[in-house]
Amino acid sequence: AATKNIQGVWEMVFSPNDSTERYIAKGIFTQQGSRVVGNIQTTTGDYRYLEGVMSGDSLKLSTFDGAHAFLFKGHLTDSTLNGNFYSGDHWKEPFVAVPNADYKLPDPDSLTHIKDGYDGLAFSFPDLEGNLISLDNAMFNNKVVVVQIMGTWCPNCLDESKYFSQYLKETPRPDVQFVALAFEYATTKEKAMTGIKRLKERLDLPYPILLAQFGSSDKDIANQKLPMLNHVLSFPTTIVIDKNGGIQKIHTGFNGPATGEKYEIFKSNFESLLTRLAAE
Repeated sequence: AATKNIQGVWEMVFSPNDSTERYIAKGIFTQQGSRVVGNIQTTTGDYRYLEGVMSGDSLKLSTFDGAHAFLFKGHLTDSTLNGNFYSGDHWKEPFVAVPNADYKLPDPDSLTHIKDGYDGLAFSFPDLEGNLISLDNAMFNNKVVVVQIMGTWCPNCLDESKYFSQYLKETPRPDVQFVALAFEYATTKEKAMTGIKRLKERLDLPYPILLAQFGSSDKDIANQKLPMLNHVLSFPTTIVIDKNGGIQKIHTGFNGPATGEKYEIFKSNFESLLTRLAAE
């Protein structure tokens, strides 16, 4: 039986003693008896639907989507949760959390921006047919453009891509053009293209995915491919460009359906922005 209760909002820090790996998060948990459900949000996205148990003072939460297996284990005292996060069999990192009902993460629209000296976004990458596509391509003429910086391996990118696919099917937008820039860790160009094609087919994505990089998903290399951005902090990062080429929004990360109200607010704001820009 549970001897502790984790119900509520928690201020979390992962890898708290490692300055290079450290990052902040927000945990939101509900507990009934020994059963615990919840979600952990970070500045780059969320860890999706979590479910588990509180056994005595020991917490276990996990999720599995067919490709990504996450496990959170910790011990709860009266004021602190200390534990470890496991991703598959290849990653383990410590975390510490304290209750904080008022805790908020930084605004995801404020983390990434165009650097001084640059007029806007620019890129030129191949599509699945090998054609180099840039923002000068006719498909983008006089349209609002949504650029999705992503990877086929990324769970938050998968959630975002599912939403984009559903949105475009339910709300056809001839005045809006989506395009994705894929940063793939597949070792060859052929394998990377195969992964992109598989994702497009499985999600029935109606927009092109360009191969921006293969052999590494290192964000530092992504920064070199898109030097006008102050940094590529997260996969995904989504950029909304108006019909005149002006940057209207850069959203870092993606908090998906498991975040509930936060997800619904994002969708409402995103769709309202596209509607407004398309009408201008």
